[in-house]
Amino acid sequence: MNEPLVVVSTRSFGSGDTDPQGMLEAAGCRVERIDASHDLSVVGHALRSASGWIAGTSPITQTHLDAAPDLRIVARYGVGTDAVDLRAAAARSVLVTNKPGANAEAVADHTIGLILAALRHIVAGDRAVRASDWSRRSGRELGACRIGIVGYGTIGRAVRRRLACFGGEVVAHDPHLAQADIPLLPLEELVAGCEIVTLHLPGARGRPLIDADLLALFRPDAVLVNTARGDLLDETAVAQALTAGRLGGCAVDVLTAELGRGPSPLLDAPRVVVTPHIAGQTVQAIDRMGMATATDIARVLVEDLPPHHLVNAQEAPQ
Repeated sequence: MNEPLVVVSTRSFGSGDTDPQGMLEAAGCRVERIDASHDLSVVGHALRSASGWIAGTSPITQTHLDAAPDLRIVARYGVGTDAVDLRAAAARSVLVTNKPGANAEAVADHTIGLILAALRHIVAGDRAVRASDWSRRSGRELGACRIGIVGYGTIGRAVRRRLACFGGEVVAHDPHLAQADIPLLPLEELVAGCEIVTLHLPGARGRPLIDADLLALFRPDAVLVNTARGDLLDETAVAQALTAGRLGGCAVDVLTAELGRGPSPLLDAPRVVVTPHIAGQTVQAIDRMGMATATDIARVLVEDLPPHHLVNAQEAPQ
């Protein structure tokens, strides 16, 4: 019997303390690393023989699936599946899985770090001192701010637990919830009344959530934080608001440049803190994601069992 080929397109797979690749190989699978951008001209050859795919955040389209006739499972290395064409996968009987909560604590930690960096001018202060500028910049205390969490799922609630240590009022907006342990507000009311707005929703799937019209409702001293998906922001509109002084600051871990849309205007805007999509990159989160994806791959390809975290069961065409 041939060893099933598992292609891996996420760079951090197996870079923690555990060895998910070794686990797959011990189970009888062959593992091959492929280009993280999913460029078909580069990965097409490997996909032709692949039975399993451990995938990062780059798109998996119907064209990718057509190029992989033997593919049985796509295991998303994380939570979001917005980059995967779930209906096309279901039409080809390709299972799609994820790992809910695997990086929630890591992303919540990073969110608090970005909020503090923006409120206390940490990055700007570091750059200034390196240029021999010791002028002082007045910041704001987190406990004195009203914080709005947009998307009150696993990560949003983890952020809320951390914010409890600082004090201050916390509210939320979530289109899928009717009630929660903190006040739920319409999005327009939340952004108009909060000094900090932090995003924890899936990708926007077409239209940015934060556009020019919504930005017009923000307080001019507000800080906007995004550790979710780059396409949630109209980055041009956010950059213009920052430049015009209609937004106090912005801290992001994700940019649309990752989606191949060219350089982000946020990189040239004032009062912006940017990190390279590392919110979920802790040793602990990498281990949880790696072992969970490897386990689901082995269950499907080797043990002929259903995966633990199937997400596309309802996506088959009607």
